[in-house]
Amino acid sequence: MNAADTAWIMTATALVLFMTLPGLALFYGGLVRSRNVLSVFMHCYAIACLMSVLWFFVGYSIAFGSGTSGFWGGLDKLGLNGVTVDSLSGTLPEILFFAFQMTFAIITPALIVGAYVERVGFGFVMLFSGLWMLICYAPVVHWVWGGGFLADGGIFGDVGVRDFAGGIVVHETAGLAALIIAFFLGARKNSHTPPHNPGFVMIGAAMLWVGWFGFNGGSQLAADGGAAMAITVTHISAATASLSWALWERIKFGKSSMVGIVTGTIAGLASITPASGFVGPWEALIIGAVAGVMCQEAVLLIRNKAKIDDTLDVFAVHGVGGIFGTIMIAAFGAGSWAAQLGSLAIVGIYTTVVTVALVFICKAITPLRVSEEEETTGLDLAVHGERAYDLTS
Repeated sequence: MNAADTAWIMTATALVLFMTLPGLALFYGGLVRSRNVLSVFMHCYAIACLMSVLWFFVGYSIAFGSGTSGFWGGLDKLGLNGVTVDSLSGTLPEILFFAFQMTFAIITPALIVGAYVERVGFGFVMLFSGLWMLICYAPVVHWVWGGGFLADGGIFGDVGVRDFAGGIVVHETAGLAALIIAFFLGARKNSHTPPHNPGFVMIGAAMLWVGWFGFNGGSQLAADGGAAMAITVTHISAATASLSWALWERIKFGKSSMVGIVTGTIAGLASITPASGFVGPWEALIIGAVAGVMCQEAVLLIRNKAKIDDTLDVFAVHGVGGIFGTIMIAAFGAGSWAAQLGSLAIVGIYTTVVTVALVFICKAITPLRVSEEEETTGLDLAVHGERAYDLTS
């Protein structure tokens, strides 16, 4: 065990949890109408709790078990069987590696929340999120990070896919799942209302930016120069994408919005995530500059051309950003084109099939969408019996 590595990953674990609670909750919560803000908080909070328990029971074993199959890790580490305070994963206590990866298992299904806010049934959220994490996310983790068939020595030969912190594992899977659920769910009754609290959006985005240092820097799994470079390129990409989004918005619409610039931040963060361990500052600058424009155009394409109400633009920002960053690894010569594109295709097909199947299974058990009356009333009061703002008190 290395004490410096351990101390850093303990810090990074807290930072990644901070991304979901409260970062993502505030970012998403500020973007919806005031009658639905508590439901967004509830989704993020409940998902964090459920994923933690499921990752402990079986998710970690599927992803990082010692099974020899290239498709899943097996069940030998169910309930952390055999994991003690003396067990090591590299230079880290294995229990810490478990906790760090648990925070990734939390935020990935939580990202999907942005696609279905304001009209989804809470039971569906919980059932789908739990099954999706175990059946879709955990196996993909094994394929890419757990020594599975997409990693080094797998189907792409000695040099497998390069995905430093989750362009494929986190952002492609969550983005595609979000788009599919939004398609089946249908549009909101009123899909043109402005964010009720842009201040929440900015605060949440700022928290995500800070937490992303743990997300990307922690993925080095060591306290060294590689972690420092990952943090630096993450920051540069985020800053550049924020500016390019704001500039493109100004060129197209005449004004740069606060919600726009912070959405650009998230686009830059998502795009640099897979490449953050393989590129330097200049490459990060390019990735961020392109991401701010590309993801903004993707937002308009999904909304106006595809007519899909991916409410908070999960696929356009996270999905497109993660896919773009994964491709740029090959473009900058840090990975093979066959492995990068092939892995994107394989994981994309698998995620699509699993997500579609789970949507039909889950909605056969619990309603996918709330009633029209509940949607009009707002999910805070109709589903959870609470109001975010009591203006009479």
